[in-house]
Amino acid sequence: MKKIDGGVTAAKGFQATGLEVGIKEGHSGKKDMAMVYSEVPCKVAGTFTSNVVKAAPVKYDMNVVDNSPFVQAVVVNSGVANACTGEEGMENCRRLAKKAGEVLNIPQSAVLIGSTGVIGAQLPMEKMIHGVELLAEKLGSTTENGTLAAEAIMTTDTVSKEVAYQLEIGGKTVTVGGMCKGSGMIHPNMCTMLAYVTTDVNISKEMLTEMVKDNVKDTFNMISVDGDTSTNDTMLVMANGMAGNPEITEKNEDYEAFARALKEINTYLAKKMAGDGEGATALFEVTVQQADTKEHAVTLAKSVVTSSLVKCAICGHDANWGRILCALGYAGVEFDPEKVEIFFESKAGKIQIAEHGISTGYSEEEATRILSEEEVTARILMHMGEAEATAWGCDLTHEYVSINADYRS
Repeated sequence: MKKIDGGVTAAKGFQATGLEVGIKEGHSGKKDMAMVYSEVPCKVAGTFTSNVVKAAPVKYDMNVVDNSPFVQAVVVNSGVANACTGEEGMENCRRLAKKAGEVLNIPQSAVLIGSTGVIGAQLPMEKMIHGVELLAEKLGSTTENGTLAAEAIMTTDTVSKEVAYQLEIGGKTVTVGGMCKGSGMIHPNMCTMLAYVTTDVNISKEMLTEMVKDNVKDTFNMISVDGDTSTNDTMLVMANGMAGNPEITEKNEDYEAFARALKEINTYLAKKMAGDGEGATALFEVTVQQADTKEHAVTLAKSVVTSSLVKCAICGHDANWGRILCALGYAGVEFDPEKVEIFFESKAGKIQIAEHGISTGYSEEEATRILSEEEVTARILMHMGEAEATAWGCDLTHEYVSINADYRS
């Protein structure tokens, strides 16, 4: 498996683009609509927000994923979430899908819809219907086309997020590419996240669905920025089979190889979102090792990565390990605090700051130097068993408050 340039257009048969249609009023020059299209029908699998309040496009896509015989395109907008918009919001999803089907000459049921942005506002449909026409005209399969799409789905993101990998399956070259957006309102499970993965692998819908649902547990569901779970979270994988490998219909060696590639893609995108958290200055990784069960390792890692006090300490480059031990303690997992070891790591080095539940007498200056990097890790040894889990988040800064206080104004 090797990383290559590209995103959603890297795999055979996929085209995409992004452009500005004027959805983001007052933000002239910012792209706000994207389209991804496959030349042939695709198998599809997806996961969606756990929030009881689900946006119209989430409900629309859940129905398509469960009931449509195939999909072939995705239309996405940024700027307006189409959440809490009632029947009009659902009808607008249907109108967009119908228009995309007409211009692409595919069934309406083969079109997925995605939205992100301000909750409560209706979509500007005249602009968007025209936007669908423009997008269809400008579709292309270059790396640049994929980047345009990745840029068009951004809201408060500071950078676009895309990645692609290639591997050999059944004697054929299989390509997997993806893009996502996410910066705030990010919290397991899922986040204010739109993630789209395209691949030319030949795989059954049943196997793809099982793989995606299992894969997301260790990737997108292990990130947090601010503890808020969105109304619009959507993660979709489209597989068009154009690589020509023997169809994957069981959990064999080919299944495991593709699962590893998908996990690599999803982990990369998840970490990019966590590191691009609103106002963030650092990607914060928490790895819990030697827990008694995987479930407990996940719970402990999430408890630390979501702690506001820990996140503030990371912002201040302060090795306040007591906050980490405290977050472990209220996670709801029984353990012996006097067996816990805590380390901080970054490219500047590694330092142990706690052993047997007490300070090691470490150098504060050395710890601060290690915590001053753009990516920092807290490694926690529980001495309970062999299970481990990793969660990703970011520091909590003054800028986060500024961004969200001014989001609509």
